[in-house]
Amino acid sequence: MKHVALLALAASIGCVPRAAPLKGVPAPDRTLPSLSLPPGHRHLVFKWDYQEGDIAARGDGSVRMASPDSARLDFFLGGGLGAGAAVLIGDSLRSPHAELARRYIPPSPMMWAVLGRLAIPALADTVVVIDGDLLRADVGRPVQWRVGIRGDTLVELQHISGGKITESLMRGANGVLTYEAPGARRRLALTFLRDEPGSFDASIWSL
Repeated sequence: MKHVALLALAASIGCVPRAAPLKGVPAPDRTLPSLSLPPGHRHLVFKWDYQEGDIAARGDGSVRMASPDSARLDFFLGGGLGAGAAVLIGDSLRSPHAELARRYIPPSPMMWAVLGRLAIPALADTVVVIDGDLLRADVGRPVQWRVGIRGDTLVELQHISGGKITESLMRGANGVLTYEAPGARRRLALTFLRDEPGSFDASIWSL
């Protein structure tokens, strides 16, 4: 059994891709744009599709956001088989089922990136380049984060450790956001259906 576990661990590590060298020409300004939540309250509705190894699930969900740094997430399993909720305030994630929430919901920097907010830790040594219509940046030394911005939209975020991409978030041309953790064989795809002003009170932050 020990050998099987070691083989499984080695296989998962082998699936983590290496981060390619940053492409582009040096940008005149090394400062990243400030990407934050829109002012006021917003209500987003989405569909989700989750895979982890041989496990798959899908359903609907919603996010209620309050600028500058608060969001409540509600997930509903397809067929009415279950539901879950979590509150994200700053870098803190709270849920009645914290262990499950950490498994199914991306870490806070990635979840904020899903919602359009750049909330990675402040690190020294940022390299910023222009690659076509993209502003790209490597943050940290050694590099810990790679950012891709088009206009005022965050389209790519990668978490890098030891030169390998441990997590990634991509915003596709079709509007689908895909989060992947290749070492855990984990993938979450979100398709946003509506984004509109919301009206809600402080009670939503209590779970």
